[in-house]
Amino acid sequence: MGQLIAVAVITVLAVISPGADFAMTVRNSYLYGRTAGVLAAVGISLGVLVHVTYTMLGVGLLVSRTPVLFTVMKLVGAAYLVYIGYKTFVTKAQVDIDLSGDGGLSKAGALRTGFLTNALNPKTMLFVLSTYTQVVSADTPVLQQVGYGLFMSLAHLVWFALAALLFSNQSLRTRLLRRQTVLNKVIGTVLVGLGMVLALTPSAA
Repeated sequence: MGQLIAVAVITVLAVISPGADFAMTVRNSYLYGRTAGVLAAVGISLGVLVHVTYTMLGVGLLVSRTPVLFTVMKLVGAAYLVYIGYKTFVTKAQVDIDLSGDGGLSKAGALRTGFLTNALNPKTMLFVLSTYTQVVSADTPVLQQVGYGLFMSLAHLVWFALAALLFSNQSLRTRLLRRQTVLNKVIGTVLVGLGMVLALTPSAA
């Protein structure tokens, strides 16, 4: 029971802490609508499963103990955030967006942005890895470990889906879109900033 509580607490704290996943969800939701935001949340949750899978297979431990591999992964993730941030920053206001539906981003594109943001995020990698190496013991049954991974994924899905529902609310979205140029620059700057910090932070692997 103690192990379960520890995993739950660590997961909740990791999920609600502001970061690239939240910024990406807000971006998709207010710019492209509810479907794009929720699909970004689904992509994020699938990205978590990637981290869980390779950690359980032992690859995560290898990456964390191999500075070169960890650095490469970190830089790829940082470059992706900087790229998306730059694209968001320079996007012109889309005053012709139809608030009655979603548009401007395909379902596959929305899913992909969420998935790549999380799957390439070393923060999530370290969260999953540290949980499995520091909290989950070698004696923990495999099925129970899988259950922890599914819980981590579900927690991300629920939190970011709720964020998507909030920021795609038609009333709020209307107000946000009226300030779309400023918000694009703010969110773009946040994503670029997160990418730069990620790239410049010394590896703790």
